Amino acid sequence: MIILYIVLGVLAAIVLYVVFAFNGFVALKNRAQEAWSDIEVQMKRRYDLIPNLIETVKGYAAHESQTLQSVTDARTAAMGAQSVGEHAQAENMLTGALKSLFAVSEAYPDLKANTNFLELQRELSDTENKVMASRRFYNQNVMAMNTAIEQFPGNIIASNFAFHRMELFELAEGEEAARGPVKVQF
Repeated sequence: MIILYIVLGVLAAIVLYVVFAFNGFVALKNRAQEAWSDIEVQMKRRYDLIPNLIETVKGYAAHESQTLQSVTDARTAAMGAQSVGEHAQAENMLTGALKSLFAVSEAYPDLKANTNFLELQRELSDTENKVMASRRFYNQNVMAMNTAIEQFPGNIIASNFAFHRMELFELAEGEEAARGPVKVQF
């Protein structure tokens, strides 16, 4: 009779552990998804600012069409990215294109003094900082999830309930143009 109680107690403890571990994985996954949602909100804000910036620059630098087109193409690619890795690559390209656009603006003193351009530049810089903060928050949550998935005995529960490692949102190695927010100095 005592052995039965011991076996039932052990089984109850195992069931409780599995329930708590499963709920922990669900919470970690949901936090990571929420963090990715924050990144998407900031990237959408960035994508929405870019056409206004391009239109402002067009008025002053109409013959810089190749630079303007590269920014437009990079924005389109970034908006169409599906996976975290594709987003990271597209964001790197977009950041580089924006840096080229701001470098072109150096040659146009009237553009540099334009209040519309300055406000858009400030908004874009603010958005870049928010994307960077959101990316850090996302990566922290993904790291917690991935660590929990790999640690014993959580790895057994994670594999049985189909919890998988998530991809970090990292900048590509060697992409100097994308190592930080767009910085423009006039």
